[in-house]
Amino acid sequence: MSVVGARPNFMKIAPFIRAIEKHNSISDKKIEHLLVHTGQHYDVRMSQKFFDELNIPPADIHLEIGSGTHAEQVGYTMIALEKVIREHKPDWLIIVGDVNAVCAGSITAKKEHVNLAHIEAGLRSGDITMPEEVNRLVADRLADLLFTPDKISNENLLKEGVSPERIKFVGNIMIDTLENEIHKAKKLNPADIISENILFTEQEIPDITPLNYIILTLHRPSNVDDKEIFSQIIYFIKNEVSEKYPVIWPIHPRARKRLEEFGLWNEIVALKNILLLHPLGYHELLRLNMEAKMILTDSGGLQEEATVLGVPCLTLRWNTERPVTLKKYGGASVLVGNNVERIREEFYKTLSEDRKPTRPELWDGHTAERIVDVLVNYG
Repeated sequence: MSVVGARPNFMKIAPFIRAIEKHNSISDKKIEHLLVHTGQHYDVRMSQKFFDELNIPPADIHLEIGSGTHAEQVGYTMIALEKVIREHKPDWLIIVGDVNAVCAGSITAKKEHVNLAHIEAGLRSGDITMPEEVNRLVADRLADLLFTPDKISNENLLKEGVSPERIKFVGNIMIDTLENEIHKAKKLNPADIISENILFTEQEIPDITPLNYIILTLHRPSNVDDKEIFSQIIYFIKNEVSEKYPVIWPIHPRARKRLEEFGLWNEIVALKNILLLHPLGYHELLRLNMEAKMILTDSGGLQEEATVLGVPCLTLRWNTERPVTLKKYGGASVLVGNNVERIREEFYKTLSEDRKPTRPELWDGHTAERIVDVLVNYG
């Protein structure tokens, strides 16, 4: 039984489901798989679109948890998931990533004496104020198998006292999705993506050609919930970045809400060189990322994507649980936090740098197959 809760999970579960189907087609030792969707993202654009695009079968069980505080989401998920586990009695519960479903699934599985496996284990930002870090710590303490994406994650777990036999270095499952889907993304026309998703259809769209536009994504509370911090970022984007290049901004509902609350919405809407888009599907955003001059983001997944694509990436966070994506480890990303002086310095420095695609070890598109192989042969 696999549990997914939010959009980042969907990109990680798709290759796992494909690997199960591939295994079942060639092996007598069949895997019966149930997909449980907690419903943490209930917006169709943020959820169902990804299921459709990545050919993820409809969830077998939908918990319909919806929004709420972290405690509410974890608590309601545990209550609902306990009933599901007791009814179906899975041999394994699979959790992916670091959303609230990971914390809820971990605790519930172990209280119900079910084997637990964590895909994307061992990632650490070192920032316990991040809810995702709490979810990771809980999951990795309780999991029977910890599937890690890189060697740094292995080291993190060993330092925490995890026994080596529980740690399975399998690579990055997000890259399985990238490898499987990139041919579809290449067929898309960037101009069509923009015109079909732009918030204001009457807005005149500047010419979007390779390496002449910036991609922006922002959603983390540390960047958008504080008026002073968010305002400074917005004014830098408005007064400097958009003066040099068109800025394509698929806007997260949380960021839009804060722009409206803080009185910044009308300023952004009035700018010709900032293109506000609805949240994009996986292929659409991948297509735009492929030819971007630079990505400015606070997303974890985009740091990984930028590394493999070789797109310079400024990560608007003070820490990252994915240090393998940083330039000092051979990646494409630089941590700039939310200090505008730091963002400005790296922005102008990065403009003149060459693209340098990099693939950390086992980021080869076969991670899900390795995971299924470990599970089938466990014990």
